[in-house]
Amino acid sequence: MEDLDKAPVVSAETATEKAATGKQAKHIFVTGGVVSSLGKGITAASLGLLLKSRGYSVTLQKLDPYLNVDPGTMSPYQHGEVFVTEDGAEADLDLGHYERFVDEAMTRDSSVTAGSVYYDLIQRERAGEFSGGTIQVVPHLTNEVKDRIKRLAASTGADFVITEVGGTVGDIESLPFVEAIRQMRRDIGREHVCYIHVTLVPWLEAAHEMKTKPTQHSVQQLRSQGIHPNFIICRCDQEIEQSLLDKVALFCDVQTERVLTALDAESLYAVPQMLQKQGFETKVLERFGMEVRPSDMTAWDTYCTKIYELKDSVRIALVGKYVQLPDAYLSISEALAHAGIHHDRLVEIDWIDAANLSTDEIKSRLKDADGILVPGGFGERGRDGKMAAAQYARENSVPFLGVCLGMQTAVLEFARNVAGLCSADSAEFDPDTPHPLVHPLPGKEGSEMTGGSMRVGSYGIAIQPETIAAEVYQGCEASERHRHRMCINNTYRSQLEDAGLVFSGLSQKGDIVEMIELPRSVHPWFVGTQGHPELKSRATRPSPLFTGFIKAAIARSDKALSA
Repeated sequence: MEDLDKAPVVSAETATEKAATGKQAKHIFVTGGVVSSLGKGITAASLGLLLKSRGYSVTLQKLDPYLNVDPGTMSPYQHGEVFVTEDGAEADLDLGHYERFVDEAMTRDSSVTAGSVYYDLIQRERAGEFSGGTIQVVPHLTNEVKDRIKRLAASTGADFVITEVGGTVGDIESLPFVEAIRQMRRDIGREHVCYIHVTLVPWLEAAHEMKTKPTQHSVQQLRSQGIHPNFIICRCDQEIEQSLLDKVALFCDVQTERVLTALDAESLYAVPQMLQKQGFETKVLERFGMEVRPSDMTAWDTYCTKIYELKDSVRIALVGKYVQLPDAYLSISEALAHAGIHHDRLVEIDWIDAANLSTDEIKSRLKDADGILVPGGFGERGRDGKMAAAQYARENSVPFLGVCLGMQTAVLEFARNVAGLCSADSAEFDPDTPHPLVHPLPGKEGSEMTGGSMRVGSYGIAIQPETIAAEVYQGCEASERHRHRMCINNTYRSQLEDAGLVFSGLSQKGDIVEMIELPRSVHPWFVGTQGHPELKSRATRPSPLFTGFIKAAIARSDKALSA
């Protein structure tokens, strides 16, 4: 059995030093077995956080086996929200977990799909790069996957590159990825590679016992593909006896101290603490023969303590069209939680289906909300419910935050009911509307239904002074990530301004409306943003816009309680 625990201790170097010396990054590969949705992404992100807490630089990557080039055209009901990176990649929501845990920006290289790999290979083959040779899964596709893993290591200079392989070991579609990470051990040396397998140890209620056989078979499948895991993470909803962990270690040929447990946690943010108590990152560092530096988890521990100790809460009504699957708004709900903890409040989210929100229900569904949030989305379904929510917030002085499409629907509601543009609509919903208040971005006309046609990534915002936006961002400049192909029609800006709407943020060129709000003289806190500020929110560094929104919601709640 492989044992590198006695390898010489080495110190991590800076990215510049490593570039100069050619120092090899350490690669950690996380696979999953038995069933999907076990928490491979959370395991990878937790390890990243723990290694960073000990002074090492970390980056992460997701290998997704589906044939979509990216999840940008997928329904949120398929894989949850689409996460957007600073450089404009549309990626799996696990990249959001990575960023929230390690507090490092992921990049386009952090997301690799089978579709994107095949697409690039076919493009190169059509261009004649292979000189008439036969293109095969091995070595061509696996080489492309390995190149992307190595490219991320080279571009970041990270001490550790943690790569999660999507899907479940044994799936046909993930075979090339598993083969690629097997070859990585051969390419760069086993001393630079570590394999972690996350698997299920189920409790059978009828038998009143846990079963390790699924884990044994999963590891057997992984070993049949040439990978011997260095660590096994056993997922279960209750404590696993040491005798069972010993059994897993014996039958899977893994050292006993490297078989760890990951129980269901009340909060995802408690998982790193759970793994650290078992010495996870210490054992990984010892596996690589690297120095075990002191750990600083102070800020993270403080955040987790508040999760369990806070009693007071604030209630936010989230009016969206995908509320049946909360993962469709994962970054939104996490950003709300971050902002709430920042203000020493828990956030209770009332998930309201915009598509089924009738006029008669508006007051009864929203009257107890301390704040109303309308998130982004695409398509006409739920439009009227979102507009009704914005109208209720505007007319009843309820703090309001509209994100992306949420901002656009708030502007539509204002145009119809305040500015006198009764037939105003979005060209996305009604191409023949006489008042296309929302229309395609310049240069995006005619590409409304195609993939890769949006304004995606981080863009600067020029903020008007003496506005709510300037207050929350503490200045007149900001940068947020975007994902949209429609925008407010500048033709109507003057008319809307005359009716009282404030355009508090514009693109750096001044041609795209980035933020709107109502004056404090008519509403305590009503803001819309074309960007997605939730994507940059962190547990210990919440989004300024969400922090301001929750502060306003708490003020309303406190006022109601004292009345």
